Amino acid sequence: MAWGLPSTASLTRFCQKLNRLKPLEESAMETSLQRHLTTLDLTLLGVGGMMGFGLFMLMGTVAKGVAGPAVAVSFSVAALASLLGALCYAELAAHVPCRGSAYLFTYVSMGELWAFLVGWILLLECLIGGPAVAHVWSSNLDAIFSHRIRSFTMAHVGIWQVPFLARYPDFLAAGVILLISAFISCGVRVSSWLNRIFSAISLVVVLFIIIMGFVLARPHNWSAEEGGFAPFGFSGIMDGSATCFYAFMGLGSITASSEEAQNPKRAVPMAITISVVLVAGAYILVSTVLTLMVPWHSLDSDSALADAFYQRGYGWAGFIVAAGAVCAVTTVLFNRLFFLPHVVYAMATDGLMFQVFAHVHPRTQVPVVSILVFGVLMAFLVLLLDLEALVQFLSIGILLTFTFVATSIIVLRFRKAPPSNLLHPVSPVGSEQASAPEPRQLRPALRPYLGFLGGCRPGAAVAWALGVLVSSAITLDCVLVFGDSALHLPPWGHTLLLLLSSIVFLLSLLVLGAHQQQRRQDTFQVPMVPLTPALSILLNVFLMLQLSYVTWLSLSIWLLIGLVVYFGYSIWHSKENQRELQELPATYGSLEDPVQALQPLSQALAQEPAQTEQAASP
Repeated sequence: MAWGLPSTASLTRFCQKLNRLKPLEESAMETSLQRHLTTLDLTLLGVGGMMGFGLFMLMGTVAKGVAGPAVAVSFSVAALASLLGALCYAELAAHVPCRGSAYLFTYVSMGELWAFLVGWILLLECLIGGPAVAHVWSSNLDAIFSHRIRSFTMAHVGIWQVPFLARYPDFLAAGVILLISAFISCGVRVSSWLNRIFSAISLVVVLFIIIMGFVLARPHNWSAEEGGFAPFGFSGIMDGSATCFYAFMGLGSITASSEEAQNPKRAVPMAITISVVLVAGAYILVSTVLTLMVPWHSLDSDSALADAFYQRGYGWAGFIVAAGAVCAVTTVLFNRLFFLPHVVYAMATDGLMFQVFAHVHPRTQVPVVSILVFGVLMAFLVLLLDLEALVQFLSIGILLTFTFVATSIIVLRFRKAPPSNLLHPVSPVGSEQASAPEPRQLRPALRPYLGFLGGCRPGAAVAWALGVLVSSAITLDCVLVFGDSALHLPPWGHTLLLLLSSIVFLLSLLVLGAHQQQRRQDTFQVPMVPLTPALSILLNVFLMLQLSYVTWLSLSIWLLIGLVVYFGYSIWHSKENQRELQELPATYGSLEDPVQALQPLSQALAQEPAQTEQAASP
């Protein structure tokens, strides 16, 4: 039998499988985890997850080799992009108040394949980010003991000279990963209590750094003699912003643990907003005082803050900062090890990952298998990999995730809302939502001017406008980043492309804004949609294009591996696929007797010619 091209119906069904959505009412109700976490717990989880890595690893690296004293501006741009993404995160977390972070948000708004890819990206981010943070933790602890631990390991194990491998195995980092994994597996009550203590200590140390830094500040360090404020120019600032964006990764832990929050619709948006504002302010202030204390080119990339105090002759202050770094990075490591198992658990319960990761311990009510398996895997990776060389890859992953989240906001806003009694059976605002204008319809005031859009199929104009918006944002960012260099455009061509892509971007925004949206009074919503998520998409793509081609190549390889896993396992074991298979017998009759199921159809076909002849006879 010869193989032919697939039919249009087969391709349509296949595309529907890739884009099938998880029912929102199921996402909002399912939970097997206990709700312990308060707003304070979630805020400290986010602050602890974001603050340590940016302060004690990224800041010194970016200040010395990428942006100079303008690292404060780099953190400001990264904070702006993070704030736009945080607003989108907050609405989706309140709209879908359960586990999974950006993975689940994408599942209920964009489809199964896109959700799997987001979860796959988050998986790699944590697998690399967790060991990288553990390495920073061990380096700061080793600095307190004058690097004796590193010297002992290198003397007895030796130095490895292999690309992408560590110079020596970091046994201390591997040990702390296993220790914190054991704490988390004991239950959320124990681990949240530990996180509170270390987060409070790290906040006190940050305040100490800011106060002492301004006391010891020397404005001469920003003068032209030392290279000026921005020695690497505008490109250095933007490169630094793209790298610094990973410092705001901790937001995902808030949303991933929202299923364990006492009041997720209120606590999650508040925790996200407060943590981003606090962390952004701390990054900007600390990076400012760091480059004012000592010249940027004399910083130690591995322990920049502690080294700055040592250079100024304040050894006691350097010791306090190094000890605070250990506490702060402990909270970041706790955050990574807490976040990863919950995302994998969410994917496993949906059938997109192996079912063994969906097991929850009956006493502690935590996904203990996920915690232990990935804890051991990260401990193994920290022994082998040169993790400092992979920081840019972490940034591109979180930027891409934020882009998916911003797109999900637009999709959900213009989707018809489910019946309110499914999600809120006694909601006092149900009648108000029922009488609200239906999404995806043209606004009445604009119908006389945009009547040609009214002839489109419901939702078609919105779908096309969203696709054009994302495409024009990518084109506009490519022209801005590569127009003068890689594309080799003449001035008039660069200006023309810039103008055309900007006009198309604005027109697609206007088309989206001309349609009705979902309006809900019972939960948080992002202001100025579609403008806010569109700006988030534009800025995220711009920062991603600042990263190296090696980073893009690595991401492409990882995504290809993910596609193999999805089409080999996930698409067939998905819970939504199982639901479709169960609905088939109900739709077409019992499959045990296919002849009996087809009898009504054959009888109808047999009667049709007789009816036709009878109607034709005089």
